[in-house]
Amino acid sequence: MTKFRPCIDLHDGQVKQIVGSSLRDSADASSESTNKNPLVENHVAEYPAEWFAKKYANDKLTGGHVIKLGPGNEPAALSALAAYPQGMQIGGGINLDNAAKWLDAGASHVIVTSWLFDSAGCFQSDRLDQLVAALGKQRIVLDLSCKRNGDGWTVAMNRWQTLTDLNVDTRTLDQLADRCDEFLIHAADVEGLCQGIDEDLVRLIGAWGKVPMTYAGGVANMADVDLIDELSNGTLDVTVGSSLDLFGGTGVTYDSLVSRNRTRSNPE
Repeated sequence: MTKFRPCIDLHDGQVKQIVGSSLRDSADASSESTNKNPLVENHVAEYPAEWFAKKYANDKLTGGHVIKLGPGNEPAALSALAAYPQGMQIGGGINLDNAAKWLDAGASHVIVTSWLFDSAGCFQSDRLDQLVAALGKQRIVLDLSCKRNGDGWTVAMNRWQTLTDLNVDTRTLDQLADRCDEFLIHAADVEGLCQGIDEDLVRLIGAWGKVPMTYAGGVANMADVDLIDELSNGTLDVTVGSSLDLFGGTGVTYDSLVSRNRTRSNPE
């Protein structure tokens, strides 16, 4: 059954909802005023990261994630993990050198993407082996967030700006499943747009369904949440961002998702 998993997306130390395809490197951000594709912020939260973490803890929501989108987010991330120890995963700039630090700070798992590739986007399998040896597969979430590429999907690294040589398909999922505890998969093309999910991607990864997976991207309303449940046969969990009233959205209420989780965890 599909459950809601909460998120805390951090940019410049603040909790934000951003259109994923508009993210740029810091060097580009300095010239946003002249950039033809400037950063698009759907919402900048009034409250700090720890406020959200405490709320998720109080509502007994598990398996959510804190994502650091670029530099300047460490203090906010640390405060969120301290507010909900072992209750959330952490991603953004995770590598072999800093992963243990984040686990010690209270993260249940580390979420890894870009460090697993070289600068050209070639997957470095040995790096994942090193991380598993250091942490154990049970503390690792592999972020296979992706963009459409022809008839399929390709993992995108560096805040979804660079396509890699790793496709999201059943072969890749089979190859990586024994070296992680979960997969996190954002449909980057629809992330933050609130215009509907990538149904084809949901079908693909939902049909595989061999380890826990969380889908994110494009959820506009509760009908989309139900559609993910239907198309994946309940194998995918879901994160809801920009359409959520907690982040200034109008399509989905936070209370309805919390209630849905409780109902499905304790059916009559």
